[in-house]
Amino acid sequence: MTAPEIKTPLPGPKAKALIERDAKYVSPSYTRGYPLVIARGEGAVVEDVDGNRFLDCAAGIAVNSTGHSHPDVVRAIVDQAQKFLHMSGTDFYYEPQVRLAEEIASIVPMPGGVKSFFANSGTEANEAAIKLARYHSKRPFLIAFMGSFHGRTLGSLSLTASRAVQRKGFGPTAPGTFHTPYADCYRCPLGLKAENCAAECLNYLEEQVLVQLVTPDEVAAIVVEPIQGEGGYLVPPKTFHDRLRALTEKHGILLIADEVQSGMGRTGKMFASEHFGLEPDIMSMAKGIASGLPLGVTAARASVMDWTPGAHASTFGGNPVSCAAALATIKLLKDQLIANAATVGEHLIAGVRDLQARHPLIGDVRGKGLMIGIEFVRDRQTKERATTERDRIVDKMFARGVLVLGAGRNTIRLSPPLVLTKAEADACLQALDGAIGDVEREPA
Repeated sequence: MTAPEIKTPLPGPKAKALIERDAKYVSPSYTRGYPLVIARGEGAVVEDVDGNRFLDCAAGIAVNSTGHSHPDVVRAIVDQAQKFLHMSGTDFYYEPQVRLAEEIASIVPMPGGVKSFFANSGTEANEAAIKLARYHSKRPFLIAFMGSFHGRTLGSLSLTASRAVQRKGFGPTAPGTFHTPYADCYRCPLGLKAENCAAECLNYLEEQVLVQLVTPDEVAAIVVEPIQGEGGYLVPPKTFHDRLRALTEKHGILLIADEVQSGMGRTGKMFASEHFGLEPDIMSMAKGIASGLPLGVTAARASVMDWTPGAHASTFGGNPVSCAAALATIKLLKDQLIANAATVGEHLIAGVRDLQARHPLIGDVRGKGLMIGIEFVRDRQTKERATTERDRIVDKMFARGVLVLGAGRNTIRLSPPLVLTKAEADACLQALDGAIGDVEREPA
């Protein structure tokens, strides 16, 4: 399939009918940005129920790492499904789960032995990380970063500090969690310039949080996204992770890297941590790990994963079909798609920076591989957030046949499937150029 190809007004008649049914029976808590009703997908292209074709630069929130319905992944799913669908790994053994654990141990940036716990999603992987950190350390408290997103179940929600609406109405969240500024060097929380920052925001953590709020010897773990996702696709300087790792080692605090969105080849390396030489104690992963099937993994140094039978489990976690999909996904990533993410990502970032030179609305362009953030501002000097403009650009991209999502308050994320070609990247850039131009010409 090729895209974009828009045949009807959006949404088309079949899409409208399904959206009306959804409104009647489906939870209103879901955030649907625009009225896409998918019928099928192939590679980086999706087709809606009315036959309109879209270039997918969202990938189901960075989930469809190998593209839509990659034949190798589908083959692995069908093969496993014909053998058996479920036999809970909590109570019994099966080879796909063991093979996947072996594979994960070989790819995560943790020296020494590694063991994995299997769940169904990113938030469950982070729940397991929280419990494991407390169990192993015998310490009660956790520290996370402002702007972070770690999930919506109660424990991971306590870590999440992306948008107030995600927490509103659910308090009190789990006690014992503190937040500290992340290295957003475009908008330094200390008012410094990026070139002079040196991750000084960590001073706030070391000199205030760990002095005025909680003593280091009571902190079980610090949880960090190596590249922050929902907070705006923020790429910190290497200094940030160097200093953070040194701080945790100094105080015997576990470091948890949340690679749910940034992992599995998205940044042009298997894990974003590798860009910074970061070696965490615990790592959570999900989203792109199984090309669309539900799977979450909490990997930890073997010396850390010392909990006893019954301490934590999951009926469906590590489902054999999901494990088979993950094994096929990892092979594709290793063989070709990580390299493609790096190459096409470099091409796409360069193209967005060319657009930045022509469009004053683009304040900052950042990213690694095919994890790219474009921050929109009304004035480059004041950096006033262009929030409504960002939303209009997202809508206009949809009208032009390209699917994108927002991140943070005024950023668009480009997180396409890792099969994206340079020609498809150019189609995305063409649509983005037109959408931004339309918004810039509209009255304020």
